[in-house]
Amino acid sequence: MSMSMGNDGDGEDEVNSTINTTPLVDIMLVLLIIFLITSPVVLDSVKVKLPVDTNTIYVTKPENITLTINKDGDMFWNGGRKALAGTDELFEKMKKVSVQVPQPEVHVRGDQDTRYEFVGKTILTVQRAGIAKVGFIIEPPAKD
Repeated sequence: MSMSMGNDGDGEDEVNSTINTTPLVDIMLVLLIIFLITSPVVLDSVKVKLPVDTNTIYVTKPENITLTINKDGDMFWNGGRKALAGTDELFEKMKKVSVQVPQPEVHVRGDQDTRYEFVGKTILTVQRAGIAKVGFIIEPPAKD
């Protein structure tokens, strides 16, 4: 008399490769319930008045420098009509400006059709010269 234990006599157990997700679901439900119970307490514990965002017009200081880049990549110093010869001339001008105290800001006005390569080279040259503050001038959105 022999008793069969479920294997087919080959002596090897069949491998079960599926993951039992029941404990995972149980834990996730418990965490969800804890989160739902504690979140109102955390959110309503302290009343604060948040600041209101206002759109103020930025006043350009006369010592700030405006670099204009047209769609062909030509750079113009402070709205001038004569284009700079290249990044080498820009670097020399920026080196002179970077030692001023307080150091002026550089504002970049780029045409919307300008390739990013030209804008990137300009910003890299300005940073190499030691200018700390570089910003972009954009067209404000139209008011409806």
